[in-house]
Amino acid sequence: MSRHRSPERTRRLVLYGTTGVVGQCRDFTRLALTEWQWLPAAGNGPPDETAEDVLLLVSEVVANACMHAGGPSSLLLRCTAERLRIEVTDGSPVPPAVKSPPDPAVPGGHGLLIVERLARQWGSERVGGGKCVWVEVDAPAALGRGGGPLSRWLDRFPHSA
Repeated sequence: MSRHRSPERTRRLVLYGTTGVVGQCRDFTRLALTEWQWLPAAGNGPPDETAEDVLLLVSEVVANACMHAGGPSSLLLRCTAERLRIEVTDGSPVPPAVKSPPDPAVPGGHGLLIVERLARQWGSERVGGGKCVWVEVDAPAALGRGGGPLSRWLDRFPHSA
């Protein structure tokens, strides 16, 4: 695993294998969300509902890559004042498909339904011999254009988002 941090509000995690990657990706995302003030620092209040949704979305998309595509190769988080885009790449060209309708009595098959319900939008695109599955969520209202720390930062550096 290697980490790349840039001055922009982008974080990339390069992944190898499938052991423990869901937890690694959640931890990586939690750290980014804390830095971007989507999550409070430890002990400073309850987490934002949107941030909890983001952690669940990361878990679902990464778990799908583990189960259906031999594991993810990277996780990319891109944050602006309006949205967060989550991108997970893997080596399979097969696009994700929602099972319709999944059997509620059988475990599994509900991940993309969760993604559909929580995401503003989602999709996949071919990348090299594999694909990138992307998910977008709206930024929490407190961090939008209303003058919060994120919007003040973006106003100073409008081309870095």
